[in-house]
Amino acid sequence: MQLTEISDQFEAMGVNIAAMTYDSVEMLKSVEEDQGIEFTLLRDADITHVNALGILNEDYEPDSRAYGVPHPGIFLISPDGVIRAKFAEEGYRLRPDFDNVLEAAANL
Repeated sequence: MQLTEISDQFEAMGVNIAAMTYDSVEMLKSVEEDQGIEFTLLRDADITHVNALGILNEDYEPDSRAYGVPHPGIFLISPDGVIRAKFAEEGYRLRPDFDNVLEAAANL
């Protein structure tokens, strides 16, 4: 996971990291242990936040096992809860360019 590889750069800027997914708590614990993830992993129960942020991947029907998958993205959020930057991709195979994300975080 590329975010794990560059998490120290965010930490050096004083930026906290959290990742959110619709996966089960058990899956999150397994990924955290297997990949040595040291930042917070959040579960978006009932895809509440995915829907609120408008990032639901609508390629999957509600009866699909993949329903709830968001478009990959990164939000930079200020301590007061304001979204300062949003990086998103439509295809699930693509990820935002972390160089751009790091540059935006440095300029906050």
